[in-house]
Amino acid sequence: MKIEKKVQQKYFEAVVEGKKPFEVRLADFECQPGDTLVLKEQKQRTKDLTGREIECEVLYKFNTKEMEKFHTKEEIEKHGFVVLAIRKKSRFE
Repeated sequence: MKIEKKVQQKYFEAVVEGKKPFEVRLADFECQPGDTLVLKEQKQRTKDLTGREIECEVLYKFNTKEMEKFHTKEEIEKHGFVVLAIRKKSRFE
């Protein structure tokens, strides 16, 4: 499936540069690993599109509602969530 979403310029650029290998979205649409997420760049402070877009493959999906299995609603309300971009470190010996 192909999903199209708008994204502000600074976040779009971070994806293009490889600095942001994740996307945080309201879970108001269906998607699965293997789907294509098309990010369409928006001009800063507007909703106008620049014409640039990038296709990304959905590798993993995690809905934050699942965090309620691990933490109380009070803990979640107090601290919120943090989303981390991570990658496996290379080890050369």
